[in-house]
Amino acid sequence: MSLSAHAITWARSAKTILDCVTIGARAGETIGLLGPNGSGKSSLIRLLSGLTTPDSGQVLLDGEDLRTLRRRDIARRVATVDQHSHTEVDIPVLDIVRLGRTPHRTLFAADPGADEAAIDAALAATGLADMRRRLWHTLSGGERQRAQIARALAQQPEVLLLDEPTNHLDIQHQLDILTLVAELPMTNVIALHDLNLAAMFCDRVVVLAHGRVVAAGTPVDVITAELVWEVYRVQANVTIAPEDGYPTVTYRRRRAQPVRLSG
Repeated sequence: MSLSAHAITWARSAKTILDCVTIGARAGETIGLLGPNGSGKSSLIRLLSGLTTPDSGQVLLDGEDLRTLRRRDIARRVATVDQHSHTEVDIPVLDIVRLGRTPHRTLFAADPGADEAAIDAALAATGLADMRRRLWHTLSGGERQRAQIARALAQQPEVLLLDEPTNHLDIQHQLDILTLVAELPMTNVIALHDLNLAAMFCDRVVVLAHGRVVAAGTPVDVITAELVWEVYRVQANVTIAPEDGYPTVTYRRRRAQPVRLSG
């Protein structure tokens, strides 16, 4: 299933957040959204999910404008994982994942067998089958993120949108989460800060700056020292690792301004 945005513009409080943005994700592709804080990545994820409507332009799901689709129908095809997932209620992992079945339930029809099969498959895919009774507040950061991905998978979507899914996770959990996502048989759009992770796991990347697309293409074509300086104002070296062909970014340490201490 394809998902695309065509010349979308979105503003809040007289400030333009996204300015004529066009991107497209083909069926089965993993797209990385890159850019500094405030570049519009999270806003774009919300627009692609249909949670927010652009002021102009279109978001198309397999050629259908999201504005013409019911929220329930979108949720059956598109799932979103936010970067901050909190709950004050200490509920089991199983109940969190079960929330993913909500779009498939109606007032007059339910299929408990299909619900349980989808939940079991989501738990298995995320390695949480033996943790279904664990309470939310006992989970590590990586386990909580996997639980939220399992909830999204229980929706049985064809498109998965993730907003900084590895934020605040250690290196092992970052790699585990992105490996899981990249191997899912669906279309993925992931907002990321880490350029090296984007190079490892994304088929293509789209770079945003000040709400506009400044570069798009394969990681090898896009992630260059010139782009890192242009977008982030950071000096870096970019090399291609011979063993895997991914670009690898190493940053040059900035010289700190002398600080004069009083006393």
